[in-house]
Amino acid sequence: MNKDQVKGKVEEVKGKIKEAAGVLLDDKDLEAEGNVEKNVGKIQKGFGDLKEEIKKGS
Repeated sequence: MNKDQVKGKVEEVKGKIKEAAGVLLDDKDLEAEGNVEKNVGKIQKGFGDLKEEIKKGS
């Protein structure tokens, strides 16, 4: 597991927590911020996954 995978997963989890808090508190801005953060984390993790695949293929 590389640092992009770890950082991406951490951001994804943080985003899910913010999104859930936004829903519970009826705070649309917090919910949207969490959703964006979650998706950025997914992208970063995907980038890390791709790097691992490339490394395994070499």
